[in-house]
Amino acid sequence: MKNVAIIPARGGSKRIPRKNIKMFLDQPIINYSIKAALGSGCFDEVMVSTDDQEIAAVAKAAGAQVPFMRSEANSTDMAMTAPVLIEVVNKYKELGREFDAVCCIYPTAPFITPAKLQAAQKLLIESGASCVLPIVRFSYPIQRSLKIVDGRAKMFWPENYNVRSQDLEPAYHDCGQFYFLTTDSLLKEQILFPEFTSPMEVSELEVQDIDNEDDWQMAEIKYQRLNNL
Repeated sequence: MKNVAIIPARGGSKRIPRKNIKMFLDQPIINYSIKAALGSGCFDEVMVSTDDQEIAAVAKAAGAQVPFMRSEANSTDMAMTAPVLIEVVNKYKELGREFDAVCCIYPTAPFITPAKLQAAQKLLIESGASCVLPIVRFSYPIQRSLKIVDGRAKMFWPENYNVRSQDLEPAYHDCGQFYFLTTDSLLKEQILFPEFTSPMEVSELEVQDIDNEDDWQMAEIKYQRLNNL
């Protein structure tokens, strides 16, 4: 089984400028994703898809490949991840290389480890799934979530007001770390987690969206705690 790890890292981050190569503790944050992929032994190629020469240089220094630059069409603020992956797969085909599976690894996911990628590959093979998706449980029941209507707090589902939280079905969300999927399913369905997706539950301590500076600081605190730094 031939696999490629694709790390999508364009240069135009707005909320956190130069986010993909910003220093996370002692190194550019993208390095964590590259090192996890290389250390897992799961991949025949670990590559970074970017439109940015500085990001490409940082990626190469960390051991990743950048065999071609990302197209302008897939480098805008509106570019979605699946088309980026498909572009990479097709570019490799033009170079005479094909892969059975693709692992999209986000560049700002320092909690990914080689062991997680190995576990995901194993689950992908053994389950016969089209994709393996790391998920994390919501810490509070979404069935009792609130919205604001005309300045007032309202329940989305008021019928759950008197339902004990332990009696409500657990809900989960995408960790935003990686997607390990078959190339066939990516090309056919053109989405990140298709119909047959196997979940891989991850602890909340190992998950952190990084969309602003507060998120960044929280991620560093969690990382230091997990790694006894």
